[in-house]
Amino acid sequence: MLHFMRKIFLAVAILWGMGSAFAQAGGKQVYSFLNQTNIGARTAAMGGDFLSIYDDDISLALANPSLITERMSNHINVNVVDYFRSMAYGFVSYGRSLKKYGNFVASLQYINYGTFDGTDVTGEETGKFYANDLALNLGWAKPLSEHFALGANVKMISSFYERYSSYGAGVDVAATYHNAEKRLSSTFMIKNLGRSFKAYENGTDWLPFEIQWGLAKRLEHLPFTYSILVNHLQQWNLRYSAEDAVRIDPLTGDSIMPNPVGVFVDNLARHFVVGGELQIHKNFALRVGYNYRRRQEMKLQSHRSLIGFSWGFEFRVKKIRFAYARSSDHLAGAPNYLSITTNLSDIFYRASKVKKK
Repeated sequence: MLHFMRKIFLAVAILWGMGSAFAQAGGKQVYSFLNQTNIGARTAAMGGDFLSIYDDDISLALANPSLITERMSNHINVNVVDYFRSMAYGFVSYGRSLKKYGNFVASLQYINYGTFDGTDVTGEETGKFYANDLALNLGWAKPLSEHFALGANVKMISSFYERYSSYGAGVDVAATYHNAEKRLSSTFMIKNLGRSFKAYENGTDWLPFEIQWGLAKRLEHLPFTYSILVNHLQQWNLRYSAEDAVRIDPLTGDSIMPNPVGVFVDNLARHFVVGGELQIHKNFALRVGYNYRRRQEMKLQSHRSLIGFSWGFEFRVKKIRFAYARSSDHLAGAPNYLSITTNLSDIFYRASKVKKK
């Protein structure tokens, strides 16, 4: 057992070092859409890009494969996001359980950037062109015990921008602890280990590597679940260099140094995302979230608005679940998320039952 734990700690240390190296290689990471198009309405409403809630929701499986369970078998989930202007993205997931091999969820992520007018260096029109990214994911999970589950995502990636194309592969590895009695679940995840094997030009590029941790807890006497997410554990400094620059007082001409305590607190807060879900009825839930880092990066000093906040709801109509979310990403607009989930077994069973009658 001790030997096994040493191997685990060594692997984590190596991955931590890899993450630090990747974080320093500015402009060398590709396929950032992987962290954007894996977000369903439930996740978006609660402010993050993954959740650790262990309740058989297939819409969470793409972002956190260790949540995949046997109950997701034959479930299908469709997520669509109405983004800025003509851009649109989302994902489709389907679950299947195989007793000998574990539980699987196959997902297709996509983002369509729209149509562009091409021109040459002289300004002459060369026609229209398109840009899009795609990723095919196969998620797998298997319970190790009553409280622990291990999961992984294997992803094949393709990207097309006008005449440029790129292909790559990556993997996510996650482990979740779940205690039904305490209504508590927690996930540790290593995301986007991989690289391109055909770059847009010469060479190869790394995927947007990240280490994450999440916690979800439902209160004992109230149908409310809170979520705490910690992102970018492989990189402490998430501030821009301009934010730490020495400023000059316009009246005295003195240098104003950044407050080290303020810088520390700001950096720490940028790693955290908080959210909550209130289950008003078994068929209706309200959700809200706050992403401090998003607010700091996207706000305007003159008009901060509700940037960084998100909200949403979910309701069930017979055998179909509908979820909606709106996330205030910028003053220019707020994306709308729509998610639809159902169990195909229930639909086909009901259809066959009606046909027999």
